[in-house]
Amino acid sequence: MSSIPSGELAERIRQAGARKIVLQVPDGLKRQAVPLVRALRAEGIEVSAVSGDPCYGSCDLALDAVALTGADLLVHIGHAPVDEREGVLFEHLPFDFDPAVVAAAIPLLTGPTVGLVTTVQHAHLLEGVAAVLGAHGIATEVAHEGGRTPLAGQVLGCTYANARALAAPEILYVGTGVFHPIGVQMATRRRVVALDPYTGEVQEVSADRLLRRRFALIERARGAESFGILLSTKSGQARPALAERLLALSEKAVVITMREVTAAEMTNFGCGAYVNTACPRLAYDDQVRFPVPLLTPQEFEILCGVRVWEDYTIDEI
Repeated sequence: MSSIPSGELAERIRQAGARKIVLQVPDGLKRQAVPLVRALRAEGIEVSAVSGDPCYGSCDLALDAVALTGADLLVHIGHAPVDEREGVLFEHLPFDFDPAVVAAAIPLLTGPTVGLVTTVQHAHLLEGVAAVLGAHGIATEVAHEGGRTPLAGQVLGCTYANARALAAPEILYVGTGVFHPIGVQMATRRRVVALDPYTGEVQEVSADRLLRRRFALIERARGAESFGILLSTKSGQARPALAERLLALSEKAVVITMREVTAAEMTNFGCGAYVNTACPRLAYDDQVRFPVPLLTPQEFEILCGVRVWEDYTIDEI
């Protein structure tokens, strides 16, 4: 796990002219928060509070903690920005691996050119990955579309613009897990190979199984007597215009605002199904946690008859 460079961070805070800060770290780095506070204070930085709420990305900023404590800067650790925010300093952390591991993926690559994508933690290594593939005669392409993904080759669970911008007929995802590469495959409809740079495991991914589950959820939701359209209050997840448009599709629908989407709150409201306009991963990755179907906006459109199944697209912000 990467450690947070307190000296460099303190200098960036001073350059921002901050008098007092709130620190926000994702769950995987929360054990580093208290030592980091001590280190920043030793550098002369006043830390008014550390946000203790769950943090899933730079779409989930602890702006309320800044207002509550009178701080003038939120220091958000672990992610790159998804949009421009006054009063927020982003410190994303690189996680290293040996680019030579990409050689394990070569037997599964079929063409002379491959597109490269990864997550924010590994984006700095794509040049090294490209060099390894180039030494084996494989040309590479990396896109930089900007927007919610400011780093070249970066994809998010809610945004695959850098993958869609690629011209290459197949794409290599370098990173852990299969959620992102399946999202890449759904967003691009191209062949996608996924390489875990820490285990060396490599596989071609397919969204077929996920799509079968999503179709079954749509059919389960058809019998619902009410639909809760979830509108996130988080800074980078709120899509009020989308929620309003979906509300107009069914007289059975009602908009429900939530900060944290939980099974308990779903049970409390008692709707037969819900429609997610918050983080797209909630519907795709967390459905097993919820007592009733949680549909994406596109799936609700299919259910309401304004979109056909053949026009299914992945939900992105």
